[in-house]
Amino acid sequence: MAEIAGWIAPIATMIAAMMTAANLGARVTGWGFVVFTVGSVGWSIVGLTSDQTNLVATNGFLTMVNAVGIWRWLGRQRAYEDGAASATAASRRSHTPTLLTASGFAGMPVYDSGGDLVGRTGDALMACASAEVSYVVIASGGIGGIDERLRAVARADLRFGCDRLDLAMTADTFVRLPELIPEDWPIEVLPARQVLA
Repeated sequence: MAEIAGWIAPIATMIAAMMTAANLGARVTGWGFVVFTVGSVGWSIVGLTSDQTNLVATNGFLTMVNAVGIWRWLGRQRAYEDGAASATAASRRSHTPTLLTASGFAGMPVYDSGGDLVGRTGDALMACASAEVSYVVIASGGIGGIDERLRAVARADLRFGCDRLDLAMTADTFVRLPELIPEDWPIEVLPARQVLA
């Protein structure tokens, strides 16, 4: 039993870490916490069979933390995502304006005016009083976030789709926009024609 737990615990922990780090939605993250629970129970068995009280205590606590993660991501957050997805789907079939979920906005593909992929959305900054999008931060280049470049694109230069954004500019124009400093984003972004004039 201890030998099996000694293999299951690290494997489950590594798989769960990848699942939660990937941030692929509430269900994957929630199941990541389930797999984390398998790992923490495995580590507790290893600790019990090898008289390592600290390992048992730590993983007993982690099992409780994992239970909270399961409740949050497979319970509450999954319900929010399902509700938003149902409203989005219903809006596409009705005469009301088509809806886009704010939680699903990050990571949307962004295409240039020629239809070529230039990056993915990082975030959107909205005006508090009007709730209108002021500008969108787009990440391009790099792999898995390493060496990516961030650029801010004004709302006037964007067309929002249900599952993508389209730039009202070419990829060449986009890469000429100034790169953002990751910790210091602007309070206002001008349309590209003014920035590059």
